[in-house]
Amino acid sequence: MSYGSPLNGTYYGPNESAADIFLERGFIAGGFLSGVGYGIQLTLYISCAMFLWNARHRQGRRFMVLLGYITTLIIIATMFAAVQARTTEETYIDNRNYPGGPWAYFLSTQYLPINVMFYSTFIAGTFLADLLMLWRCWIILSASGTILAYMIVAFPATMILGSFVMGILWTIESTKPGLSLYNNLPLKYGTAYYVLSVSANIILTIIITVQLLNFRRRIVRSQSPDHGQKYFSLATIMIESAALYSGFGIIFIVTYALNNPLNQIFLFVANSSQQIAGYLIIYRVAQGSAWSQRTLADQEKIQSQTLRFNHNSTMQDSYHPTATTASENAAPSGFNSPLKLSLLKESSSSHFGATSGNEKGIE
Repeated sequence: MSYGSPLNGTYYGPNESAADIFLERGFIAGGFLSGVGYGIQLTLYISCAMFLWNARHRQGRRFMVLLGYITTLIIIATMFAAVQARTTEETYIDNRNYPGGPWAYFLSTQYLPINVMFYSTFIAGTFLADLLMLWRCWIILSASGTILAYMIVAFPATMILGSFVMGILWTIESTKPGLSLYNNLPLKYGTAYYVLSVSANIILTIIITVQLLNFRRRIVRSQSPDHGQKYFSLATIMIESAALYSGFGIIFIVTYALNNPLNQIFLFVANSSQQIAGYLIIYRVAQGSAWSQRTLADQEKIQSQTLRFNHNSTMQDSYHPTATTASENAAPSGFNSPLKLSLLKESSSSHFGATSGNEKGIE
């Protein structure tokens, strides 16, 4: 691959293979997308923090815990963004003439403290995001029973713990002198780490989606489809289940396991999408529109009250007379009732007719 000047066709590019140049392009593109993702995270953090702080007196300790959680998350994300920016500077500016090119420098210097921080902040942020998903799944499942919720989340919780262990081993092996994340053993640890983490999130996504659809069917069965829209809409299910991260995570696993250069892009996109999905969930919690342990019971209570009201209205309509009948019953005896007036007229006609007949007979 060559990149010539539009003026004289002279090549001024690096003396590297086309594969290495493509990897470097992917690294730069991933870094750019990661910066965009960090900007979105920072914006969502400020919005969530304002909601949580303003509602701290009404909601108590739970909101303060969430505020501490997202503050820790944004600190880790800031460190990750700073480390990534500094790594890019060292690789493409400070050591651009390293033998083999910038990508060779990046792979051969994974043991440097800045690269160790890169792995550490990356894994810490992913682990915290996984814990949030586990908590949300438990909240939604506990509406059907706490014991059942613990039993179901036990398996994905074990997978998340396993992914954290694999992440630590991945960091240790990838940052040894002479090794990188693309060497044989680090590649195996990295693949295992992401397979466990993303698989756990996919399982949690499926559980949350199925549970919310089941709840929606129970509510909509006797209510209008618009009832409880903020809890059962497609957007709600997508946010609550963090489906955004699951999709990008699957793409990254495939490209990373195949050692495809595009994995550099999806690595950063998957990481940013996971953090953004967590902030969207907490934003809904702060607004009071997220699913809670009491949501299903409250919705079914509303449903029960609506059914009882409709039943009472139907019973009243069937037992109460119509307005016309009521006015007829309330009228003075006989004179305002059309039926009685009609009978009276018929009676009078018969009487007068008989009198006339008698008069003719007399005549």
